[in-house]
Amino acid sequence: MRSRSPGRARHINASRRACLVARFCFIYAQERFDAEALLRTYISDVETVQRIIYTAAVESFYAAKMAYWKFKMQVKEALSLGHSGPESLEDAVLDYIICHKDAYDVHASVREVICSMNINPKISFPPEIDFIVLSTLIQELCCLAFAMQTLVPPLDVAFGIDGELFNETKYYRNSDSDFTAAFVAYHIWPALVEDDVVIVKGEVVTKR
Repeated sequence: MRSRSPGRARHINASRRACLVARFCFIYAQERFDAEALLRTYISDVETVQRIIYTAAVESFYAAKMAYWKFKMQVKEALSLGHSGPESLEDAVLDYIICHKDAYDVHASVREVICSMNINPKISFPPEIDFIVLSTLIQELCCLAFAMQTLVPPLDVAFGIDGELFNETKYYRNSDSDFTAAFVAYHIWPALVEDDVVIVKGEVVTKR
């Protein structure tokens, strides 16, 4: 991945970005439904299931971003001892992380996500079941989110809160929505943003 050509570096970044955005869309279109179907075998309430999936997505991005930041600091400290160019230290760190992304301890992030979900007051699971059943989806999201941090600029999911004003540039309305309602009742999937600009819309339910 290391290159002295700015043009080639931009092309590689754009190609990786396109692949990662496509992966985000595939998870939304397919793997999210698979996870919902799994949860429906334990939980009958659709809203609860959808809230759980949304929380898993948001928490996965948060955990992966924190892991990326820690990993980056470690790499930067190690490379700074012998770095002499020609590229900047920041570029050298980014190149190293891209080439060694398998060093990311995704299983630690999955455990962090599950712990966060267990103490989230907005979601709950029957006592005989654990959020660990979503480990596959969470792991996919963590790996995706970690890789998205290596883009320039990085990609992230947008912050959402129940009761926010519906924004048609940020969200799609789910078919269960009241299409005359102006406020978001709850979120189904987060929007993907780049420098606070939405590049993939999320999904919400609006109700009065």
